[in-house]
Amino acid sequence: MALNIKDLRIASPAFSSLDRIPKHYTALGDNVSPPLEWSGLPPKTQQLALICHDPDAPLPYGFTHWVLYGIPPTVSQLAEASDSKFIEGMNSSDKPGYTGPMPPEGHGLHHYYFWLYALDTELDLKPGLNCQQLLDAIANHVIEQARLVGVYER
Repeated sequence: MALNIKDLRIASPAFSSLDRIPKHYTALGDNVSPPLEWSGLPPKTQQLALICHDPDAPLPYGFTHWVLYGIPPTVSQLAEASDSKFIEGMNSSDKPGYTGPMPPEGHGLHHYYFWLYALDTELDLKPGLNCQQLLDAIANHVIEQARLVGVYER
């Protein structure tokens, strides 16, 4: 089940909201992005962006696991390990694409927020933006957002 704001919804067939992310999608497993699907796009959606962020990481701004943008509104799902079809941003490891959860051992339960943003325009953004740069670029264009929260602990 997905948490949502308004009509936009995001979910994963691999885990439900607030459930444990399977090890396969973590850095301790195969380190591939989970499958995601969404529905309820606002009619004026021109583009989508996606961020996966762990605010529980012991860093000043948490840890961003995935920054993906330039997703057309005709796309309603991402298959497992599919981040390279769209524009990849830089995660907190300063690498493009997805990097799976791997919280410090014994640090407790971490929450992984998969944020989907519906934008009112097609933005021509260069590859390699980090989370903050993407959020700054889309700030005036977000018409709706939804989130899916998975958890993981070592």
